[in-house]
Amino acid sequence: MSKLLKIVLASMLILGVASTTASADAVKGQKLFIKKFKKACGFNGAKFAAKHSQAEWEEINANGKFKEELMKICPNVKESDIKDKWLPHIYDFSYEYANDSGNVPSC
Repeated sequence: MSKLLKIVLASMLILGVASTTASADAVKGQKLFIKKFKKACGFNGAKFAAKHSQAEWEEINANGKFKEELMKICPNVKESDIKDKWLPHIYDFSYEYANDSGNVPSC
């Protein structure tokens, strides 16, 4: 019985750590925005994130329209400039620093 309990607890610990590292990161999204999109957009990440509220960013992302919204806000950004693996991080950045969040990024 105790051996089974140890296996279950170890599995839960591993699953918890794995799910944490697989999640998106607002800081990484901020760095990606600065490096890849700031020049093309013509403004910093704070202005980009403040284009919508958290609820609006959440709805845009849930509808699968985040990439289109990025290209709409930044018309000089082409679809080929955006890698799909970047989107969760940039979304987290946008959500974290939305106009109703009270947070201000350092970019």
